[in-house]
Amino acid sequence: MQTLEEIRAYFRNDRFASSAGCEIDEVGEKTAKCSLVLTDLHRNALGGVMGGAIFTLADLAFAVASNWQNPGTVAISSQIAYLSAPKGGVLTAEAHCVKDGRSTCFYRIPVRDELGTAVAELSVTGFHLGK
Repeated sequence: MQTLEEIRAYFRNDRFASSAGCEIDEVGEKTAKCSLVLTDLHRNALGGVMGGAIFTLADLAFAVASNWQNPGTVAISSQIAYLSAPKGGVLTAEAHCVKDGRSTCFYRIPVRDELGTAVAELSVTGFHLGK
């Protein structure tokens, strides 16, 4: 079984998420928790958090949860609902597998800030390559 540090090292190759500041906090059986400390880099022209920053964090959580044990799953469909502007300065995305089939899987990834504000929810259908 891989250590958390080995998993983090592997996913540093997810360069966009890494350069945006996304971090892997925890992994479990088809689950992952990732976080992002918000900075000016993540702000839009109105001063709010860019939807793309929120999506990137949730997408990384999906990637980690669906790949850290068995690499080879890619997203084929994603839908995000933006629920509220973050009130705090740290976002957390927790990916949970709802269904893992022979060739596809489905994950839900709620995104919250450290104050408990429900910021967004991403739902992802993934495809297992080579299964």
